[in-house]
Amino acid sequence: MTVKEKMAMVPGLETAIVDQSAYDHNVERLQSVGLVLPRISDLADPPFRLAGKMAEIADADPDTPDPRNLFRVHWHNGTDRRSLVDVPQHIVLPEALTGVKAKIVVALGNRFPMINTHKVLAAYGCLIPRLMSGAFDATRHRAVWPSTGNYCRGGVAIATLLGCRSVAVLPEGMSKERFNWLNDWLADPNDIYKTPGTESNVKEIYDACHDLAKNSENLILNQFAEYGNYIIHRSVTGPAMQRIFEHVNTEGGLKARAFVSATGSAGTIAAGDHLKQALGAQIGAIEALECPTLLYNGYGEHNIQGIGDKHVPLIHNVMNSDFVIGVSDAACDGLNLTFNTTAGRSYLSNHRGLDQEQITALANLGLSSIANILGAIKYAKYMDLGSDDVVLTVATDGADMYHTEMATAEEKYFTDTFGEVQAAETFGKNVLGAGIDHMQELGRFDRERIFNLAYYTWVEQQGTSLEDFDRRRDQSFWDGLLDYVPKWDCMIDRFNNG
Repeated sequence: MTVKEKMAMVPGLETAIVDQSAYDHNVERLQSVGLVLPRISDLADPPFRLAGKMAEIADADPDTPDPRNLFRVHWHNGTDRRSLVDVPQHIVLPEALTGVKAKIVVALGNRFPMINTHKVLAAYGCLIPRLMSGAFDATRHRAVWPSTGNYCRGGVAIATLLGCRSVAVLPEGMSKERFNWLNDWLADPNDIYKTPGTESNVKEIYDACHDLAKNSENLILNQFAEYGNYIIHRSVTGPAMQRIFEHVNTEGGLKARAFVSATGSAGTIAAGDHLKQALGAQIGAIEALECPTLLYNGYGEHNIQGIGDKHVPLIHNVMNSDFVIGVSDAACDGLNLTFNTTAGRSYLSNHRGLDQEQITALANLGLSSIANILGAIKYAKYMDLGSDDVVLTVATDGADMYHTEMATAEEKYFTDTFGEVQAAETFGKNVLGAGIDHMQELGRFDRERIFNLAYYTWVEQQGTSLEDFDRRRDQSFWDGLLDYVPKWDCMIDRFNNG
């Protein structure tokens, strides 16, 4: 059997109909709810491919389960999340905020529809091949979305558009805002499956999925192992980040030095593979210092929600990563207070010189977004970057997902009320005082160590074959995954045409 034939047997990489009856059910269901699927290439270049469509759906509420919102599952939504913009919304952070001369540029994920985070894109990428091949039957299956919060919300949103049932699997200790959203979108509270622990407890999520998989009506869409997650981010998020860089670099002379991102499920960081190929950028993988799995084969608990840890995702192209960067959850919690309280913003205005527009923009940054920015600052310091250098990253979601976390952080880290003095101390310690400790520039043997670490999760625990596991060492494997984009686009066309 050839490699291509073997890959065709990997769940989530279907390129042909595997169950005609389920396929027919899916076509009938989508036609009944008036749902049309966008191509991946449409989502990768909306200004060219979707301008007419976006104008046509301007009246669709981006916060409701309107099927037309699928055509907004891309980075080119305006601030109103209805309009189309040529360049994805982003922030170029001022030196007064970062303490480094390099330009740190942050793409804003809270412009996406329904869940205000780009994880709805990952959910779409994971479901596409299953839906179009009939591996998933929208009239029979429950879509199970294992997550630490945002991915399961994205999955619930997509499945709701399809008119099918979902199960959200996430740790019980995640932010209250995540559960509030799920309660609003899921009719049955039993479809929220709470697992023990918090952000670090991914193994417990997998265990819950094993139990759910015993019921043949449940289909597990594990973002940590679904290659559709990697494919859609490399194909859609990668070009979006490139357009942002080219916009910032209108006069030429700037260099894209790196794309840094929390590992999470390793979907978003796939954009780095595109940016390395297109712009020569390095790739930095960020993880919580309190759980330094990639850095030190370590373990622990933390509160950088959305960052993921205690294992290496199957879809993480480890052999193409250049840095691992540790960031503390205490820093993220403290800066969340600094960016989103009256006292903190007063300090930034009075003592750092930020104007009102710059301060208001900080509301676009959630906990993992702050972690990404701190990782970018550490990278810039390590590489001694100057004003002609650019570090690209993403803000997965905004501060509105973590308002209830602020009171917890204030009680945990500050004995007195959080005021300007505390804000100054927090900023000084975690931004101006950020060092280059707990970083590793990866050589071949370092990459091999991290790659091998994934064996214990995926081969021993989750049953991935050793052959499927090992072929991921070669960059040609990852580049070959892009061949699925035109194949899936053709399947989408046939699917839409019934």
